Amino acid sequence: MRNTLVRRTVLTASAVSLALLATACGSDKKDDAKADAKPSGASSAPAAAKGKTDAELASLLLTQAEAPKDSLVKAPSADQLKTLAATTDKAECKPLGQAASMEPQGTSTGVARTQVGGTSGKAADPNASEADKLKAGIEMLTGATGTSVTLTSYDGKGAEEAFAAFKKAGTACAGGYTMTQDGEALKINKVVAGDAVTAGDESVSFLADFGDAEMPMAGQVVMVRKGNTLATFSVQNMRGKPVLSKEIVEAQVKKLG
Repeated sequence: MRNTLVRRTVLTASAVSLALLATACGSDKKDDAKADAKPSGASSAPAAAKGKTDAELASLLLTQAEAPKDSLVKAPSADQLKTLAATTDKAECKPLGQAASMEPQGTSTGVARTQVGGTSGKAADPNASEADKLKAGIEMLTGATGTSVTLTSYDGKGAEEAFAAFKKAGTACAGGYTMTQDGEALKINKVVAGDAVTAGDESVSFLADFGDAEMPMAGQVVMVRKGNTLATFSVQNMRGKPVLSKEIVEAQVKKLG
């Protein structure tokens, strides 16, 4: 699965003024009018949350110094960014495709992306035999894990709406779908719940299976909402079920405040 937030500002406050009608006859009416008057600004609504810009989100991305040991943090290249757009054969599955391909969902106010590479393998001892070195090399290759990190921010309740749409898609697309990216079609066999993640204000994880009997493969996509910002993590490797690095998730969400 190849690496990959929503809208709207409203709620402007309007002040309500009460006209006090005073007449020359009767101080009682005057006092009653004062008693009925409401404090200035009593009906003012709280200002809607403003989303962050590209630059503000970029400063919140996980850095090399903050990433887990033995991992490499690198921004996606310009060529990679040109091929991000993904389509799905089922409209309800679009949020899953966008999340997996580092695309922002809906109308976000800003987006920032990075990639964190790592491996579950272990390098061979320099004095090991050639056979052992080859075996270690293959284990490191198949154990290589790439995690894409995408931050998106929204005005108002946009982040909550985008999160809800993504969560709904995971259930609606349990039976599978086809995603097309950069001219290549990828058949997703099924979507199931992924590793449990507890972070931010709310979080959800899905595992998308796209392997076969000869080569089991899957991708895991995790979304975490922190206020009006979404952090989306898409992880894959060549060993079937990719292992999500909770260290990466925790370190990134911590930077969001």
